[in-house]
Amino acid sequence: MVVSIVSHGHGALVQRLLHQLAGASAASITRVVVTHNVPEPELQVPAGGWPFVLEIVCNAAPRGFGANHNHALRGAVEPFVCVLNPDVELLAVQEPFAALVRTASEPGVGCAYPLQLDAAGRVQDCERETPSPLALWRRRVLRRHEQEVDWVNAACLVLPLAAWQAVRGFDESYFMYCEDVDLCLRLRLGGLRLQRAPARVVHAGQRASGRHWRHLIWHVRSLLRLWCSDVYRRARSLPAASRGGVRLD
Repeated sequence: MVVSIVSHGHGALVQRLLHQLAGASAASITRVVVTHNVPEPELQVPAGGWPFVLEIVCNAAPRGFGANHNHALRGAVEPFVCVLNPDVELLAVQEPFAALVRTASEPGVGCAYPLQLDAAGRVQDCERETPSPLALWRRRVLRRHEQEVDWVNAACLVLPLAAWQAVRGFDESYFMYCEDVDLCLRLRLGGLRLQRAPARVVHAGQRASGRHWRHLIWHVRSLLRLWCSDVYRRARSLPAASRGGVRLD
């Protein structure tokens, strides 16, 4: 498997994550691509080196989330590709990637993902309904839980290379936000399913759109782009029984 990590000044988190990957998941990972989207200090190589090939990409100008991962995974030859956030932590009691690869190997699976926990061990809401205006109203105003798994966030995704290539990775017209919604919808429209693996990771990250106006504007623009897209229109017309994922109880 090849892993893509994009850093926006997250050098310390990336350094920690690389050590965790080296210690727990070396058997599953052959190559890691770290993209520095902004200038930052070089990563420190351990005395014995890394047990995987580490490639460093330094952008001359910042790219969007999807564009960075597409660039990192372009030309991949490994059977599986992984999109991984720098703020993900691996649990000491469980190595997740072997289970993720096994799940991604199952027939009909387009994307495998782990259960995400916060720092206190609480389950995060990484499994979501398609973000229609009504679904957002139910979620944000009425505080209702999601009932369908139409998409999962891209903090930690493992895809068969064939599935990644079939959908041509992320849609780079989304600079930030909703690119994972679009990716999941396109996988499902292609007849592939999203499958939770028997694996867990810690992901305590929060949306910056709740704290910074620039991110809020990006988020709103991405939602509008999604709602106007042919992918969204076709995905909303799928019968309920075909809308992917597993039901949340």
